[in-house]
Amino acid sequence: MSEQQQQVIVKFIVNGQEVGMLMLSPKTFSTGSTGLFGNGKILLGDDAEKGYQAQVQLVKIGSAPKK
Repeated sequence: MSEQQQQVIVKFIVNGQEVGMLMLSPKTFSTGSTGLFGNGKILLGDDAEKGYQAQVQLVKIGSAPKK
């Protein structure tokens, strides 16, 4: 990651309508790779009480420590 923090937002769009979004935060994964991660609840359809648990991860290629 660069010194200046990136703000990454992922939008979920269904049938042309935005149904949710996640803000991704920097993360170091258990493998040692770095990237961005976000999770949250996304509501789909007419039943606003039910949702989907969503996760997005972006892993920087080649960021794992060399062995």
